[in-house]
Amino acid sequence: MSWFTAHPFPPRQVLALYALAAAASAPVHAQSVPPAPQPAASVPTAPVAASAASEQDLPITISAEEISGRPDRQLNLEREVELTRGQTRLRADSACYMRVEDEVTATGNVQMWRFGDRYKGDELQLNLETGKGYVLHPEYRLQLNNAQGRAARIDFLGENVALVRDGTYSTCEGPDPDWYLKSSTLRLDSGRDVGLAGKTVIYFKDVPIVGTPALSFSLSGARRSGWLAPTVGFGSKGKAEVTVPYYFNIAPNRDLTVYPRMMFDRGLQLGATGRYLGVTERGGYQGETHLEGLYNDRETGENRWRVDSIHTQGLAPGWSYGWNLHGASDDEYPSDFSRTVAVSAERQLLREVRTDYSGRYWSLTARAQNYQVLQDPAAATDPRLAVPRPYDRLPQVNFHAGRYDVAGFDWALDAEAVRFWHPDFVRGNRAVVVGQVSYPWVRPGYFITPKLIAHASKYDLDRANYTGERKLSRHLNTFSLDSGMVFERDTTLFGRAITQTLEPRLFYVRTPYKNQDAFPLFDTGRAGFNYAQLFSENRFVGPDRVSDANQLTAALVSRYIEPDGAERLRMAFGQRIYFEEPRVRLPGEPLHQSRSDVLLAASGRISETWSFDSGVQYDAAGSSLYSSNLSMQWQPARMKVVNAEYRYQRDGFRNVDFSAQWPLTARWYGVGRVSYALRSYGVGGASPVGKGKLLESLIGLEYKADCWVFRMGGQRFVTAAQTTSTSAFFQLELNGLSRLGLGNALETFSKSVPGYTQLNTNVGRP
Repeated sequence: MSWFTAHPFPPRQVLALYALAAAASAPVHAQSVPPAPQPAASVPTAPVAASAASEQDLPITISAEEISGRPDRQLNLEREVELTRGQTRLRADSACYMRVEDEVTATGNVQMWRFGDRYKGDELQLNLETGKGYVLHPEYRLQLNNAQGRAARIDFLGENVALVRDGTYSTCEGPDPDWYLKSSTLRLDSGRDVGLAGKTVIYFKDVPIVGTPALSFSLSGARRSGWLAPTVGFGSKGKAEVTVPYYFNIAPNRDLTVYPRMMFDRGLQLGATGRYLGVTERGGYQGETHLEGLYNDRETGENRWRVDSIHTQGLAPGWSYGWNLHGASDDEYPSDFSRTVAVSAERQLLREVRTDYSGRYWSLTARAQNYQVLQDPAAATDPRLAVPRPYDRLPQVNFHAGRYDVAGFDWALDAEAVRFWHPDFVRGNRAVVVGQVSYPWVRPGYFITPKLIAHASKYDLDRANYTGERKLSRHLNTFSLDSGMVFERDTTLFGRAITQTLEPRLFYVRTPYKNQDAFPLFDTGRAGFNYAQLFSENRFVGPDRVSDANQLTAALVSRYIEPDGAERLRMAFGQRIYFEEPRVRLPGEPLHQSRSDVLLAASGRISETWSFDSGVQYDAAGSSLYSSNLSMQWQPARMKVVNAEYRYQRDGFRNVDFSAQWPLTARWYGVGRVSYALRSYGVGGASPVGKGKLLESLIGLEYKADCWVFRMGGQRFVTAAQTTSTSAFFQLELNGLSRLGLGNALETFSKSVPGYTQLNTNVGRP
């Protein structure tokens, strides 16, 4: 075999090679066995955007059984031909290399590796300088997304661009792919990460399923502009609808999705969602805005719309502003257009504009806030379903300052000034100042923290209250003493070495009584009773009421901690004892309390696959259970999860919830959820108003192939007190191309089943 490495020829080397070519007027026969060619996988890869200049500077290595011609002009290569320059490698039965043009033509069993991509064909021509050329009747495989196909011809329009004519494309393995697209022209631009197809038909199991005059898609699955797969489904009232979204990949940190949604019962709804984030010299910013509108709804004859917008932005170091705005055209918008339980239950729409400024030890916040209330349609006939309207804050200013460990002391100061407005209730201004100082003694094994709190507030009402007063003030002082101990021992849990702690804690609070019935209730309510609230000085959330207190909280916590510091299990017990019965109360709050309910809680990971969370609130005074919850999750492996939850509240609700994703066979997976109200009560809890009501149900099937996933199922959920939504869906996801079908099955499964795993998680799509 004859071989040599061809560099860009200086004049002296040109003469020497010319003499060599003259001496070799007869074919040169191989003198040794050629080395075995490397497999395709061993061909070194390079970035797709490798520059032409760097390739031109590299030498050309040529080998063949016979070489003839003129080295400075043309080399004719026969049998076992191999040519390599940089990331381009060629093998063929015969070839011709034109030195001046830097171009190679090859025929017979042509194989080429080019920047990690592989081509096999009958004939090839390639200019090594420009990257332009063609290959006839090729088979190809792309490194970027492991796609493959066949074609009548491929034209190389540059190093990063190839034009496939009358060809196929698929991300499936093997010579007979499950799905492929067949296109008259297919432009594969790896530099821009985009595939552009002309007249195209998508085949699944050799059956045409979709035809389109044009198609674009991302080669790597990354975000890019273009039409997304249309979604055919049913609205909340069960009527058919079609959504055809278009995605604008404006920049790496900005995008916009515009979608027309044709609802056959209502008309054409137009929607758009824009997202952005970035950094300026003044600070970072980010936000998202969603708009949708329906002109002249055929069902109601009205214009319908919804807007949701959030934004935060830095103006200077420590100074930022933002907004959180939500609105809808009418009360029934969630019932008519919602697709999930969470959206249909959203009835208080916040509208807020705010700015924040902070220093090292202080912060200042100013905001204006109000709410739009969307009443449940059934509230007109059942007042118990009415949604209350919160007070507007127009405006609210908050100041906070504090430091830790100042000569051993911790201190904090909070001040607030608010203007409250409501269309029906008393309006007014409120100013509150709360200062506190504590001195923690923290030692190995125990801590003691005494604290003093001073609360001062002043009200200026627009009209006199029932006592004839418009101006009210209040000053109260609170003393608390928090203490606890920590004991540890080495033990085992489920056969594993572990450290167990025992942490008793006592928390005493003393606040004198002051009658506060004349003070309005702008934004104050009774705090939810939980373990953290046991160690709060005030039983209420909000400063309109300061609870009197002479009480002691006793609690015991035990934790199981692994050697690496991870908490495996936590168990807690707590109860508050009242030495004097609290006299400051809210309307409807029960009387004659000598002790609080008992709280018991336990949570953790029983094993690597089992986790749980539980809590019980026991009414010690009435010797009855007030509330309880238990949730468990079993997740032995990916795509295997089972969730179960039980929630109960006396005179409130009793619900159970089951959800799961589980393999049925090697490729079939089941997905399901059932949320069921065993009993529910109206306002006041006098009698049950609902029993045996299905809140949400979902059943689905998934099939996972090597290069596609099929999903199907149905869902039913409550959109309002007396309305439900039922929908069916199926979805065929072709890995690396698109999702086709009726409804959005993947989104439904992900939101309905905690721990759900997408079957083809290695495929990225926008």
